[in-house]
Amino acid sequence: MTDMHAVLFVCMGNICRSPLAEAAFRAAADRAGLPVMVDSAGTGNWHAGAPPDRRACAVARRHGIDITRYRARVVTVADFDRFTHIIALDHANLAHLMDMKPAGSRAQVSLLLDHVSERKGHAVADPYYGDASGFDITWRDVTAGATALVEKLRRDTP
Repeated sequence: MTDMHAVLFVCMGNICRSPLAEAAFRAAADRAGLPVMVDSAGTGNWHAGAPPDRRACAVARRHGIDITRYRARVVTVADFDRFTHIIALDHANLAHLMDMKPAGSRAQVSLLLDHVSERKGHAVADPYYGDASGFDITWRDVTAGATALVEKLRRDTP
């Protein structure tokens, strides 16, 4: 394993928030010239193998990003050694990740919006049960978090 940052974004089903966070983070890291490995996963398995929600694909596409090839997967215990940072999108998923984190694993686990100073402790809005406009709010949340996380990782890179 290299010293490259490896970041995993985690929500419930891995079809809305975490793929959008993955996409926003990829874009922010590319703009910053920060080499990273990035992926997303869910704590639940009911969407495993499925593409992102069509509304998530639409909001990403409006921002010039194609996420249609992403596929949902479930977070695993092995992810805690594969990734340097595992980023939860809300408090329930953060608690789930902390419960499954093995002792001595390398991953730092945090809440995405904790990386945005004025948003510490806030969850990324879950748009799943709402209409398409909720995905615009989620996109703003994940973009703010992704941008702040890229800046933190740039500062932490030797």
